[in-house]
Amino acid sequence: MAQVFVTGGSGFIGRVLVRRLLDEGHSVRALVRSAASAQVVTAFGARAVTGELTDPATWQDAVTGSDVVFHLAAETDITADRARHELVTVEGTRAVVAVARFAQAPRLVYCGSEAALLAGEPLLEVDETAPLRPDSEAAYSATKADAEQIVLDANGPGLATVSIRPRFVWGPESILIEGLVAGARAGQFAWIEGGRHLTDVTHVANAVEGLMLGWTKGRPGQAYFVTDQHRVVLREFLEEQFASYGLDTPIPDMDAETAAEQVPVPARWFLGQPCLLRTDKATTELGYAPVITHERSHS
Repeated sequence: MAQVFVTGGSGFIGRVLVRRLLDEGHSVRALVRSAASAQVVTAFGARAVTGELTDPATWQDAVTGSDVVFHLAAETDITADRARHELVTVEGTRAVVAVARFAQAPRLVYCGSEAALLAGEPLLEVDETAPLRPDSEAAYSATKADAEQIVLDANGPGLATVSIRPRFVWGPESILIEGLVAGARAGQFAWIEGGRHLTDVTHVANAVEGLMLGWTKGRPGQAYFVTDQHRVVLREFLEEQFASYGLDTPIPDMDAETAAEQVPVPARWFLGQPCLLRTDKATTELGYAPVITHERSHS
């Protein structure tokens, strides 16, 4: 069994990843900032390592002996200013790469996002040849692009790096769905142009399946999209999710012109545009297939 180090282990995807690693018999150390986060990972059976992501000296010794580093930590608040995204997402990723090299970890798996490709236009039947967009006007998108490029550029002798890109990660306790529910209850959510466009989504267990395969089978220096391979109509999908939270607040429609004035990017792109991603590469090279299907998620 392997020794594994995880950043972002107390987060939504991180919790599922840590539990799976432990269930498979691996030893897990997880970087945390707070006592609350430490309590989350230790409750699963992982060892909490208290430190500051951007201050490697506070945690790098704990990475020694790791067979793989999973890097999930990032700034996820799209309302945060650019400096905050740069600090956490970009400089934090530089720190993780430096620590992985310091600890002589042979592999680094990064949790990327299709958001790194968003700069205003819909993603339609996009594969991994589409360029990253560090020039995006959205700080979240631009810094996710910068961070992934840092990871992939770090690939080389002694450190193999892989990026796994899920889209719209959902499932029990999804911070994304919970945030949308809170917004709807506060009257701060609307269906942009009716919300009836197609989109790909990724159950959290499928995102973790992708991360695990990125570790064991990913081709060094490569990125892979992973989704449920079951496209949904955004409005229908979210209405079902909202119903599971008991949300009965009427949700208005909003036209694209109003959305452009009132909804910040990348939320406007995320909720107002189709996003259709190809997963052929993950299927062929990783042997990826969803472990949770939409049929099974309802059973």
